[in-house]
Amino acid sequence: MRTPPHKTLPPPHSSIPSHPLSVLKPTIKRLRNFPPTNAIMRAYEYDNITGDQREDHDSGAVISGAALNQIGVLTHHFDSVDDVNALATERGYKNRDEVTISPSALGDLYEGKVKTFFHEHLHEDEEIRYVLDGHGFFDVRSKDDCWVRISVSKGDLIILPAGIYHRFTTDKNNYIKAMRLFQEEPKWTPLNRDPQVDENAYRTTYLKSLSVA
Repeated sequence: MRTPPHKTLPPPHSSIPSHPLSVLKPTIKRLRNFPPTNAIMRAYEYDNITGDQREDHDSGAVISGAALNQIGVLTHHFDSVDDVNALATERGYKNRDEVTISPSALGDLYEGKVKTFFHEHLHEDEEIRYVLDGHGFFDVRSKDDCWVRISVSKGDLIILPAGIYHRFTTDKNNYIKAMRLFQEEPKWTPLNRDPQVDENAYRTTYLKSLSVA
């Protein structure tokens, strides 16, 4: 997917020290100034009914914000980018870019990209997305390995811990624009689920964090 050149956040963000991937940090971080809130985002058990992934797939079983926090997923709603900047400083994010996922932005590549995003995968970095416009769904695995769907729209910010299995899709409107934040250079490296990835160091560290949460 083509994305605009990344932007470096203004000082003092650039003064935050980097952390090499070889140092495994605690997977779940709590914010001092931004307590998690699910006042806006709706989360529920995925209904697992065969069909278009972009449908709501709402089983009617609501998942609380506290339950999301227990698996390391943090959610916020910010009307101002100033709040996003403050959170970026808090968590050590120095770079950002913006992506638009829609047929008009991606042309013939759109359907293939959406299918790629929907493959179950994990990252070795925390994933943080701030929705600038549109709507989509993040699906994450619960403690018992069931899918939980989180609906995101403009102003929502979601943080997924390194090592959590998840996937993403647009909704039936086929449009979302989001800001991605990074500690280092912008990248998106998915590790699709398989037995080898199950033994990934970031995955095992994440699972250990659940046992003590």
